[in-house]
Amino acid sequence: MSENRNNARHRRGRSVLAVGVPVVLTAAGALAYGPDLGLLGAGAQQRAAAATAAAPAWATAVADGFASVDSQGQNGTYGGRDGQVVTVRTQAELEKYATAAEPYVIVVAATIDMNPVGKEIKVRSDKTIVGSGTSGHIVGGGFFLGSGVHNVIIRNLTIRDAYQGVWNDKEHDFDAIQMDGAHHVWIDHNDLRHMADGLIDVRKDSTNVTVSWNRLSDDNKAFGIGWTANVVTDITIHHNWIRETEQRNPSTDNAAHAHLYNNFLEDVAGTDIKSSYGNYSRGKTAMVLENSYFQGVNNPVIRDATATLVQRGNVFSGTSGRNESGGAAFDPKVYYSYALDAASNVPALLKSGAGPSTSMGASMSTKAATTLTVAKDGSGQYSTVQAAVNAVPANNASRIVIAVKPGTYRETVKVPADKPHVTIQGTGGSRKDTVIVYNNAAGTPKPDGSGTYGTGGSATVAVEADDFQARNLTVSNDFDEKANQNLSGHQAVALRTAADKVFLDGVIVDGDQDTLLLDTAAKDRLGRVYVANSYVMGNVDFIFGRATAVVDRSVITLKKRWDGSSAGYVTAPSTAANRKGILIANSSVGGDVSASSFYLGRPWHAGGDATLDPQTTVRNTTLGAAVKSTPWTDMSGFSWKDDRFAEYRNSGAGSGSASADRPQLTDAQAAAQEVADWLGDWTPSAS
Repeated sequence: MSENRNNARHRRGRSVLAVGVPVVLTAAGALAYGPDLGLLGAGAQQRAAAATAAAPAWATAVADGFASVDSQGQNGTYGGRDGQVVTVRTQAELEKYATAAEPYVIVVAATIDMNPVGKEIKVRSDKTIVGSGTSGHIVGGGFFLGSGVHNVIIRNLTIRDAYQGVWNDKEHDFDAIQMDGAHHVWIDHNDLRHMADGLIDVRKDSTNVTVSWNRLSDDNKAFGIGWTANVVTDITIHHNWIRETEQRNPSTDNAAHAHLYNNFLEDVAGTDIKSSYGNYSRGKTAMVLENSYFQGVNNPVIRDATATLVQRGNVFSGTSGRNESGGAAFDPKVYYSYALDAASNVPALLKSGAGPSTSMGASMSTKAATTLTVAKDGSGQYSTVQAAVNAVPANNASRIVIAVKPGTYRETVKVPADKPHVTIQGTGGSRKDTVIVYNNAAGTPKPDGSGTYGTGGSATVAVEADDFQARNLTVSNDFDEKANQNLSGHQAVALRTAADKVFLDGVIVDGDQDTLLLDTAAKDRLGRVYVANSYVMGNVDFIFGRATAVVDRSVITLKKRWDGSSAGYVTAPSTAANRKGILIANSSVGGDVSASSFYLGRPWHAGGDATLDPQTTVRNTTLGAAVKSTPWTDMSGFSWKDDRFAEYRNSGAGSGSASADRPQLTDAQAAAQEVADWLGDWTPSAS
């Protein structure tokens, strides 16, 4: 766009969504975005380049809570999603794949009786072990995750009946799931019961663990955490139904951060099993306990004098004995986003939703998404991406994956509104192996002589269909501003979205002026976009539009202008009133540009519309020295101070303290501006 920004915006005629701890990010301009990425790491690169283009959503699911937090060289927990999906029905098959060095998604589709009784299969890293519906049972044994094992998901299984006839069994260490020194583990939607020792043991400095939506029952010891003098374990325990267990519900010893929420602990009256205690904060544990429901439990919440335990929002019905709290623990939202259910709703919610589900099994049983292949060398079904999009039937009801082989595809691509559920995915080892690029700009004349393209029409890739995904590729606009100074409009969009539920995962979006246009189908239509593990590059208003958009755990790279100067604006939101605008979270902003030369944003009142209420929030993000100390500015006669611009807990040379020119959210305000608040009822999942 031109230097005269006040007029340029009016000429455009544009009418066309866990989540980890803030990452310490390298200056974005210094990073090479390929397989050797320093920021996102090998795990994120693998996630972005899944081996099977049409993997169903359950095979590519990722953990929430502390298991989602990047640490120890592991970026979140996604299990075996980069490997082959295999189905097993015998112990030998299960052991073969669970103990392999390669990543696997292992579907257990039968009841497997362990031999000998009590055997715990030694699972290796990068595995997803998941039951097929309610048919996946492990009987008389379980799983062991040893020191250094990481990135493991265990879901939708029933693990049961290693019981050896002794209630408080101190001889047989037959657990359902035991980990000693493992990290990044997600235990989700399982039914664990009637074992010889504990149901879950998280021991010996295991960390970055999330335990969610499980049923734990009929056991002396439900869930033990600790067995170490070190205070390193970070663990999230949410939406679990712990029923008819005597102790360790859980017992949490020397955990650095233990976040327990929306759990249901139930001691049923009139049975032989009596609870001795419920949630226990031991040693030097820091525990936060929220919105859980305790029914009939003796000593429902206890803590050691050396531990901290913060309670809020819990319900106690028919309980007796100790119910304790004390000390200042920690704020879980510093590490990840989450949403609380009302404690009063927890029993009904977990009775219907915890444990293995038939519906999850049904999704596993359905055939994989239809895949269309694109290759420039003729080895695919189509030689251009647009040809594959054209082959998608109108109003398709299910996912269609367009798998694009490595190469540079110089073309424009449009996914029309009547072709939802489309994924465009590069199949190379890096997101830069597959490139879709073109060079139209707003002022470029159309070939038919009907005028110029305009900003929205300049897009290399235009998405107007809901439930669209792009993964493991680059979308670029390489318009040469220097060589085209005679053109009136230099806005050159790489990617335009005008749809709802758009997921951009592990992509590069590269341009200069107006790189990424995040719009909606109409002013009164919701359009949510979630950009994760990605790179966005540009210089002037290069993340802009009226969508409700999240840029999460990504690198925002600032580029010099065509003449070598350093000046620009990261965002230009055009948000409708009463909607959410642009949220940048857990990311980095920087580049090889001059210090104090870029604004974080300015308000775009498209067409001079004073009813708009533009919003950008930048939080938990590393800001390089290029960011101005007064990071917001006016636009086209509209003051940014009349709209919604704010920061929260940013870091780096470009960050600053609160002032009239640099508003910061309070903790209470920030609690309502999480990723989940932007995405609402939509949880993006790779498919």
